[in-house]
Amino acid sequence: MRPAGRAVTDSLYFAYPHFDPPLDRSKLSDPAPVAIVGAGPVGMTAALALARAGVASVLFDAKATFNDGSRAICIARQSYHILERLGALAPFLEKSLGWTTGRSFFRGRQILEFHMPDGPQEKFRPMYNIEQQYIEQYLWEAIAREPLIEARWQSKVTGVEDVPGGVRLDVSDPEGSYSLTAGWLLAADGARSTVRSLRGLRLKGENFEGRYVIADVQMDHDYPTIRRALFDPDCRRGGTILVHRQPDNIWRIDYQLRDGEDEEEATREENVRASVAAVLAEIGHTGDWELEWWSIYSANTLALDDYRDGRVFFIGDSAHIVPIFGVRGLNNGIADADNIAWKLARVIKGTSGETLLDSYTPERRGATLDVFANATKSARFMTPPTPGWQLMRDAALNLALSHPFAGDLANPRQMTPYTYADSPVVSADDPDFTSGPVPGATLPEARVGDRFLSDLLGPGFTLITFDEDLAEKLTGLGIAIVKLQPGSEAAETLAAGPSSAYLVRPDLHIAGRWLKASPETVRAALNLATAGGCHERQGS
Repeated sequence: MRPAGRAVTDSLYFAYPHFDPPLDRSKLSDPAPVAIVGAGPVGMTAALALARAGVASVLFDAKATFNDGSRAICIARQSYHILERLGALAPFLEKSLGWTTGRSFFRGRQILEFHMPDGPQEKFRPMYNIEQQYIEQYLWEAIAREPLIEARWQSKVTGVEDVPGGVRLDVSDPEGSYSLTAGWLLAADGARSTVRSLRGLRLKGENFEGRYVIADVQMDHDYPTIRRALFDPDCRRGGTILVHRQPDNIWRIDYQLRDGEDEEEATREENVRASVAAVLAEIGHTGDWELEWWSIYSANTLALDDYRDGRVFFIGDSAHIVPIFGVRGLNNGIADADNIAWKLARVIKGTSGETLLDSYTPERRGATLDVFANATKSARFMTPPTPGWQLMRDAALNLALSHPFAGDLANPRQMTPYTYADSPVVSADDPDFTSGPVPGATLPEARVGDRFLSDLLGPGFTLITFDEDLAEKLTGLGIAIVKLQPGSEAAETLAAGPSSAYLVRPDLHIAGRWLKASPETVRAALNLATAGGCHERQGS
């Protein structure tokens, strides 16, 4: 919503582009390897990841421009690694605000200051704040440079039907209607997914009672880029407020509605202005400010039972909805897109067996359930669902005023990448390891001279080895091989010895590791990770 007299895309700081429907109608019905429905951050990430692997796609969106309002604003470190591999990182680094620290207050007194893991060995900060409009703009700029992606705006998918070897889509735009067949379909069309509805599927899970108004405010305010949480503040007794700084002097304010407070009344402009003014007074801002945009949300944990329906895969909010606490929503969706893209690309190009796609739901739904477990704890603390939870939460906050250890209960525990320990395409761990990242985990960063470990990886699978002889015995596998020195910072980070090796997937998750690697163990792990791709390539 925007203040009276301003259009939906009339922003104080962002110029929304306008996209026409396809003007050349001659090839609209040509078949496509992959169709992607939804040109938000998740759909665009999937298109770029497919293109990076050499696979073309057609990207559909019913809108004529980007999403309005700041919406998802926090991008985690692992998502920046993905953006870098997609060739889209530079403008994100230039625009976004990195942060490591959060502070929580109870009735005006600070009860917690947390610091996310960071250090000189890390290439990126733990978290970055940037409005969703810029996220979409910068991904779109990368798409515009990519000949393997065709974007069709103002194009609404009205039908999805299984056909032999693919999926037929019915599409409508202002110029007419048509159908096309795609080999595969990625549904990235959000919480109100049209594709999900057309397939007769529904999300299942838990709805929380807590409701929040989110408001973007433009103002000069000198508080650093630190996530602030205010519990039971004077301006909203019994409620919770979150405050985040964003680029362009935009401040995101989330404030909880009281029980029984009418949503329609609460989101009227004059009431939003009054509530925002009270929050600003609470945080000590006495200067001018302008209201940019506002909306409302509630905290839900909802997901599909299966993220695959034949040749249709669901990614992002079309597959799951998570509470914002811990900034897991967008980052979880970006990981979905990255995960399915590299697998689907290998299947389409014939370098992996189709059973590789069966690992998408176990890995990414497993990640969602892990998010649910952590986000539910945060949601119950931020928005207690019952009087009993409210009593316990307030007791913990009161205790934190005099006992610092209790303040850690207010720590939102920001999103961390999920470990695919139970994945069918991840090898069992080598029991000889006593530390270091386990198979299924993301590869940790480390310095290698004046570069980072992630800089050395190939675009597909990469074998990191500390054994020169092993590297010589594994040529011809079609994977990158990185040879590192025993005793180096990377060796210490990976708990590696002189005969150790790590097999890393295209999404930077570890497919297998061995304290004393052999060509046979590496080949077997690669064969498992590619659903027979290594076996087929070796002809054995």
